[in-house]
Amino acid sequence: MDARPVILLATDDAADSIEREFRARYDRDYRIEVAPDAASALTLLAELVAAGSPIAMLGAERHLPDSTGLELLHESQRLAPAARRVALLVTGEYAGAIDEMRRAILRRDIDTFVGVPRGKRDEEFHIALTELLSEWGWSVAGPVVSSADIVAEPGDRRVGAIRDLLDRLGMPNRTLAPDDPEALGMLELAGPDPVLPLVRSFTGQVLQDATPAMVSEAMYGGFDAIPDGEVADVVVVGAGPAGLAAAVYAASEGLSTIVLERDAIGGQAGSSSMIRNYLGFPRGISGMRLAQRSRIQAGRFGARFYTGRSAVRIERGPEHEPEHHHVLVDGAQICARTVVLATGVQYRRLDVDGVDEHVGNGVTYGSATTMAREMQDRDVFVVGAGNSAGQAAVHLAKFARSVTMLVRRGSLAETMSDYLIREIAATPAVDVRCRTVVVDGGGAARLEHLTVEDLDTGERETLPADGLVCMLGAEPSCDWLPDDIARDDHGFVVTGRDVPREAWIDDVPPASLETTVRGIFAVGDVRAGSMKRVASAAGEGASALPLVHAELARLRALQLRA
Repeated sequence: MDARPVILLATDDAADSIEREFRARYDRDYRIEVAPDAASALTLLAELVAAGSPIAMLGAERHLPDSTGLELLHESQRLAPAARRVALLVTGEYAGAIDEMRRAILRRDIDTFVGVPRGKRDEEFHIALTELLSEWGWSVAGPVVSSADIVAEPGDRRVGAIRDLLDRLGMPNRTLAPDDPEALGMLELAGPDPVLPLVRSFTGQVLQDATPAMVSEAMYGGFDAIPDGEVADVVVVGAGPAGLAAAVYAASEGLSTIVLERDAIGGQAGSSSMIRNYLGFPRGISGMRLAQRSRIQAGRFGARFYTGRSAVRIERGPEHEPEHHHVLVDGAQICARTVVLATGVQYRRLDVDGVDEHVGNGVTYGSATTMAREMQDRDVFVVGAGNSAGQAAVHLAKFARSVTMLVRRGSLAETMSDYLIREIAATPAVDVRCRTVVVDGGGAARLEHLTVEDLDTGERETLPADGLVCMLGAEPSCDWLPDDIARDDHGFVVTGRDVPREAWIDDVPPASLETTVRGIFAVGDVRAGSMKRVASAAGEGASALPLVHAELARLRALQLRA
């Protein structure tokens, strides 16, 4: 049996050129199947699915002898919901088809549309396809080559958190039982009486009694590698979109830059299965890819990343030394002339005992990507009404039998982007229940049921549930900050003219992103009044750099006068 993932094409007018182009580029790794019309394509698709063949992509010409390509691609969703769907436009169709294609994207009938190549080396055509195939491979297919192996007892709740971290870092991984023959090498390397779970990173290091923090630190190097006495120009605390943008711009302008992240690089945005409204990515980009590319970009400019430990305190440096700050993590101290706070927010807990006891076994906070493949033909719930919750629901619907969104508010329109609301409305597997909350849940080894309550009637209902993704309203991670960094009533850091007037210096407010402590800036979701969107967070991270330069210039002037 041919185990390659399938690319199924329905072509008519440009059959020869389309088939030739696909076979020339993709035949080694994908099985190319071609049908002459919609009926044949659907019959072939049903046979492939029944045989267990993974369907990576469906491509269809706009006009077919017995139907339209869009009707075929719409109908194909019931058979292969996780496949990427592409409308293929032949010469002369593009201009007249754009509005039709846009509507099809909003209905989720297609992922993108591309013009059929008219000559050799049409790289734009292949960029569109390889991006979609890459996202399919990461979010749907199992790993062909594993970068990190996990050995754990079945049902170990810690495995879910480790896998979530690895998925958000873009590292293919697999979980092995201790009696799996492929686990024996790791068990031998761990020595006598190994403490599970074990994790082997791409460096070959085997971690015992592994935690996400241990794995993260092993991936990017330990804090102990920070040279004693070094004073960085910028220390960025948090590696979500805001922190990554600050790191890219700071390092590209020649500033010595250190980035600290307690969790996965990418922050909450890194768990988004597909961000469709980020500037410059017309076909969308997953949060993992965005974070991965941003980290590589910052690293190439010289930014250094340290992950796995939380910042626990910020202090002023000693008075006898040039003015700077100390950022402390467990067991390490980093000196910084300026600090950019980009710690973002964290999802609130449900605080429902019957649910929280199953975190890692059917319940997850913040990321649906790791869980999605396990929810094939199951019933899953999403709690939340922001963009991340909407993206999670749409992604889960490619696998699950049903996805139910539980929303405390009266409608999604209060907190979610319009394009996502329309995607959800066009996804039959997703049901939205507003004014509804989770009040109980439970199961034996894993989550099996939820009890929900209608906030208007008080009526309660117990429903079968195989999975629950919680993306509740977020809270800032600011408890570790010193008292002299002012926060609003909700705990978000205030900056600029929002700083209390008594904290202004010479009756002049701090710079727009500067906190009540000179040289410490706040950007992204952690900042009071920010937009709480990926693009705006990245913009704030970049906008902090002129203010950093101004502070560094002030410090240089002080040293010269001294």
